[in-house]
Amino acid sequence: MKLRERLAEVGRTLVDQQAAHVIVPPDGAGSGSWFGGGNLWNGSDGSLWLVGRYRNPGDSRTGVQAGKRGFVLAAFRSTDGARTFYRVWQRTKETIAPAGEEVLSIEGAAIWERDGQVELLVSSEKANRRYRDELAAFQKPGTGVWTIDRLVAPTLEALATAPVEPLLSSDMPEICHVKDPFLCHRADGSTWLGVCTHPFNWSSSNTIWMPYYRNGLCPLPELDPQDCIPRGLTWDVAMTRLTAVVDPARYGIPSPFHLVFYDGGECVRPLDPHATAVPRPRGYSCEELGGLGWMEGGDSTTFRRVSRWFPEFVSPHGTGCSRYVDVLVTEDAWIATWQQSQADQSQPLVCHVVPAERIESLLNAD
Repeated sequence: MKLRERLAEVGRTLVDQQAAHVIVPPDGAGSGSWFGGGNLWNGSDGSLWLVGRYRNPGDSRTGVQAGKRGFVLAAFRSTDGARTFYRVWQRTKETIAPAGEEVLSIEGAAIWERDGQVELLVSSEKANRRYRDELAAFQKPGTGVWTIDRLVAPTLEALATAPVEPLLSSDMPEICHVKDPFLCHRADGSTWLGVCTHPFNWSSSNTIWMPYYRNGLCPLPELDPQDCIPRGLTWDVAMTRLTAVVDPARYGIPSPFHLVFYDGGECVRPLDPHATAVPRPRGYSCEELGGLGWMEGGDSTTFRRVSRWFPEFVSPHGTGCSRYVDVLVTEDAWIATWQQSQADQSQPLVCHVVPAERIESLLNAD
């Protein structure tokens, strides 16, 4: 079996749109209501931890006045293998802001453990952040700039009151918005960080990939627009936002490549198709479609797409949106979570659990 075919089968087995079940519903119904944008972690206490944010309708084009948008960051725990989750804590926009900042909207987050501590990375739109003077006219009234913060505490519960410290931001116009962090834990013992970036004019969505941890936190580099992973040429020409990277070798599966899940779309804002165009979900901001690819040895310059012509993951409901895939590998299973559009166009967080031996057999298929 060719590599592209084998990885496509792995992806479809994990992100099974029909077999998935809802684990966290959104706060409300209809378009613009969702829960997700986070990840699962296999906690040291033997339970599964989940972090994500609730979002209600709102639009950054007109500012926070248009709705509540990302209004709560929440942590959950599961003690039955990801069948059900119960909430441990939640933090509002007011309590997730670093000192001297005002948060307009909470965005993507990532949780993990290191050095006996629980660490949470969370992104949010900061009201007091402004564009540089020569681009000030491009910043709409009532909007801010996205940056990433960090919280550290001894336990999952203690994160409920942990202080929030700034971690990563950019003043480069091409990548001035930085959000949606995710972590990849590699077989060599290192942990890498991926972040989504947007330019000042919101014309695209991109990803930068960098080392984050190895026997102590790595110094984060100055973000460089040249380090953005190239976008695609067809269904993902406007967006390539990586959301999960998995190194199979870390889990005892010999492999030279890392498996890459990403969000994409043809456009940032919905476009009216030509009357004779082939009907299809096009993917756009907040309604992205899911893609799949791989990197050799975790080197982002080798990134290749399985999903070259069409998206790999499309919800059978609503807009077709299927995004923010996260994959957690445990001793017994590979667990995928993602936001999936529903008939009413809301996006709950859904989950699908696959036995580890099934994924291993697919990755090792001839």
